[in-house]
Formats: sequence, C-alpha cells, structure tokens
Amino acid sequence: MAVAGETIIVRACKQDGREHRRWSAELLEQDGTLLVLDAYFPEEITHDLLGTIAVGTHSLEYYWLDRWYNIFRFANPNGELRNFYCNVNVPPVLAGSVLSYVDLDLDILVEPDFSYQILDKDDFEANAKLYNYSAEIHSNAARALDELVQMIDNRAFPFK
Repeated sequence: MAVAGETIIVRACKQDGREHRRWSAELLEQDGTLLVLDAYFPEEITHDLLGTIAVGTHSLEYYWLDRWYNIFRFANPNGELRNFYCNVNVPPVLAGSVLSYVDLDLDILVEPDFSYQILDKDDFEANAKLYNYSAEIHSNAARALDELVQMIDNRAFPFK
C-alpha cells in the first residue's frame, strides 16, 4: 500500500504494453480503491485538443483500481480551473510506487461550464481492430463512458 506524500510514477501504456507516457506525481491519499495524485507540468506541452498547457499547470488525478477510467482536473498556474480530462482505460495496477494503466484512447474533455465532448472514438475503433479488443473491453469501455457522462451531468465527485 502506498503512503501519502510518496512519489508515484504513472505509466500510461498501449494495449501491447508499450509505454505511451510517463510522469511523476505525489500521492495525496488512498481511500479504498481510489488514489488521488497531485502533479505539475514541468514543461510547456502542446496538445492537439487542449492547446498549449503552460509550465506549472496543476493536475489533480483520480484513479480507481477497480474502474475503467481515470479523471484529471487541470488548473492553470494561477489556480483557475482549466478543464477536466477523462481517460477510458483498463483498471490501473499499483506495483510498489508505479501506477500503470492501459489507455484505450477514448476520452472526454469537460470544460469549466461542464459542457463536454467525447473524443477519439475513431482511435478506439482503430485500436480495437489492431489489438483485437475482446467483447469485455468493448462493453467495459462503453459502460465507463456512460458512467462518466452521468457523473458529469450530476456534478458527482470529482466534478464539483
């Protein structure tokens, strides 16, 4: 079990196990299957959909070890809510101080006014063919999207 204040290495992987992204975050709390991590962008990032993410952008990250999604709450360096970004993924695994998950390339971008758009359906379908996703992955991904939309619409934790 991880300890609050511990540095966690987050690994986002593709279905074939290839590491797609890696970053460090501080564990704020572990409550049952929920891990809350705290991270900052150490360098400016340009993202296709999110635009330029400034150095110092804060990322409060919510991972459930038994859910098929995670949620990032991005705040600008001045503390103002930038947006939420939700990833549909295979439930993560925490091994020591490394948290790894398989990103299924299906996302939801949530604006500060809680309007949202579902992103990358075409990427999900292309990878479903490439990696021969099982019926279980398809059904869990669809259920994760539905659950996230309900959470957003109802302003359920952590969408507050």
